[in-house]
Amino acid sequence: MAEHAGEPESLIEKIADKIHGHDSSSSSDSDDDKPSKVEEVQAKIFRLFGREKPIHKVLGGGKPADVFLWRNKKLSAGVLGGATILWVLFELLEYHLITLVCHILILSLALLFLWSNASTLINKSPPQIPEVRIPEKIVLEVASVLRAEVNYALAVLRNIASGKELKKFLGIIAGLWVLSVVGNWCNFLTLFYIAFVVLHTVPVLYEKYEDQVDALSERATIEIKKQYVVFDSKVLSKIPKGPLKEKKKD
Repeated sequence: MAEHAGEPESLIEKIADKIHGHDSSSSSDSDDDKPSKVEEVQAKIFRLFGREKPIHKVLGGGKPADVFLWRNKKLSAGVLGGATILWVLFELLEYHLITLVCHILILSLALLFLWSNASTLINKSPPQIPEVRIPEKIVLEVASVLRAEVNYALAVLRNIASGKELKKFLGIIAGLWVLSVVGNWCNFLTLFYIAFVVLHTVPVLYEKYEDQVDALSERATIEIKKQYVVFDSKVLSKIPKGPLKEKKKD
């Protein structure tokens, strides 16, 4: 009787285990489905310039992106402060680069020379001057990146000059015109400093107010597309396509 009584209990336990196992598997499946649904929702969100990566990766990742996004506030402030000092020296005080480099080298070499000779008289250890060398790998990587970017820019300019990309043509013409106007207001050094300050302020502000900026840029993009459609229908569609296509039709 005891054996017969034990069989129903074991069956009930097995059925209960199966039910719990099914529930846990279904809950795990639903949990697996959640990230995919989140990714789908994130993919539908409008991002500025159509970016798909976080702003940190867009800036290249690593230490440069950390500096631009103020991950290390002391380092970022130091870099921005150093650039500001150089701009003040060259622009406001009208210091020349060669003069500044020569004065820094004269001061550094004089201090190290005097310290090295005075250390023997004071019975102190001479200064440990590190051996500085530029690694060949870093130089090759930088040259390779610059080469790829220059070739890409030349390919884009060639494609635009051949009359294939009207939107890019108008955008580049507008950008060059704005750059020429800004160039009349300030010299290259000031323009470079402004760009440097923008790189240290705009990305971190965009990362902080990303959702609001993306929402405003989405509205602006929709409005620009509407205006472009109107401009295309009234102006661009009336421009003749050229004699080549007419000859092909004949």
